[in-house]
Amino acid sequence: MTHTNHDTGTTPEDRIYRLERTFNAPRDLVWKAWTEPERISQWWGPRGFTTTVKEMDVRPGGAWLYCMYSPEYMPDGSGACGKSVYTEVLEPERLVYNDYFTDEDGNVHSDMPVLLVTVLFTDQNDKTKVTSITEFEKPEDLKKVKAMGMEQGVKETWDRLEELLAQS
Repeated sequence: MTHTNHDTGTTPEDRIYRLERTFNAPRDLVWKAWTEPERISQWWGPRGFTTTVKEMDVRPGGAWLYCMYSPEYMPDGSGACGKSVYTEVLEPERLVYNDYFTDEDGNVHSDMPVLLVTVLFTDQNDKTKVTSITEFEKPEDLKKVKAMGMEQGVKETWDRLEELLAQS
């Protein structure tokens, strides 16, 4: 039986993008990779991108502002930027934040969707299962972000995280 969201007439599956992966690293190390600027800048973004962390304040109400650069995809030197505003931080178990598309100064692009992201870090002996649940307001928002290459980008980003953790 499918449950329907009465506000939008859509099922939650139409608005939620969920990923899970188990990393061969302890939870505290995986947490640090997600919450320390010097670590996240080494893996965040698809292959061929470098990430600059402009601000990272991991606490409720704090923000993370970053830009990803790629000479291949953005030869003019512009960046693909985002801003995450944390609403919940429960170390080392859970991060919840609103994620916005922005310019390099952190000004939100009002024509782009806002994503509600929950990241869960589950201890599995010496490994860590990471579950990322991204909720979109409307199914069209999820479709729009997928059309921008989100699925391939996220896969490559998580592959880079796995490679970084293997070096630690």
